[in-house]
Amino acid sequence: MADKLEFNEENVRAEIEKIRPMLQNDGGDIEFVGIEGRVVRVRLKGSCSGCAFAALTLQYSVERTLRQSFADLERVENVAQA
Repeated sequence: MADKLEFNEENVRAEIEKIRPMLQNDGGDIEFVGIEGRVVRVRLKGSCSGCAFAALTLQYSVERTLRQSFADLERVENVAQA
C-alpha cells in the first residue's frame, strides 16, 4: 500500500484535482471549499449539484478516493451553493 499523504489543504486540493475529470465526464464538477478539523468540505457543481445520486457520488467516489490518500480524513461534506 502507498504511503498516506499529510492531511493539509495543498495535498487535499491536489487529490481533488485528480477526481475532477471523472465528474466532468458526467457534466459535473467539484470545488474545494475548505478543511474543518478532519472534514473536507467541497461543493458539487454542474449536473452533480442537483443529481439524485450526489450523496452516493460524494461517499463512494470522492470520499473513498480521498481516504486512500489521507489516514486522518473523517468525512467529506457537500456545501450547498450560496
